[in-house]
Amino acid sequence: MKKKFLGSIILTTIFVVVFSSCDSNIKDVQRINTVAFNPAVQAENINLKYTDSGKVKAILVSPLMLDYSNLHYKFNEFPEGVHLTLIDDSGNNSYVVADYAINYANTHIIDLQGNVKITSYDGKELQTSQLYYDQKNEWFYTEKKFKFTDGEDSYLEGPGIDFSKDFKIFNMQRNSGEISNVE
Repeated sequence: MKKKFLGSIILTTIFVVVFSSCDSNIKDVQRINTVAFNPAVQAENINLKYTDSGKVKAILVSPLMLDYSNLHYKFNEFPEGVHLTLIDDSGNNSYVVADYAINYANTHIIDLQGNVKITSYDGKELQTSQLYYDQKNEWFYTEKKFKFTDGEDSYLEGPGIDFSKDFKIFNMQRNSGEISNVE
């Protein structure tokens, strides 16, 4: 009986030692695999101007920008929203507003989220909860519900849309709306 009792104590001690050392090793491995996810730069109350050939093409205003250019997949985060003014070659201003944005440097995609609203210089307006902008192709797209108004009495709404920066080319999946003044 003493041998069985002594054997069970030794076995229990071995299990306790093995499992407590595994827990410590697991925590060490988890700590090794974590990445310090801190921005390289934090800027407040920014007002950036993008120029091309001496002409201002865009103005970005945001209360806070976090620059993660220190990571392999570089990006800039705007956790408190953005207000972007786009200026075309004729000097017309269009506006993009969102509660949150991320600009992915490697892919040239901007992800706009939360109360996204685009207003063109001629009164057209698009509203959605999330919108992507492909900077290389100057193309917007979303799979979320949207509402587009032409500044007069016409509107279109539905899930999913993609369109050119100048609102001249649209592709929609399923939509409904009302169009007036069709010529």
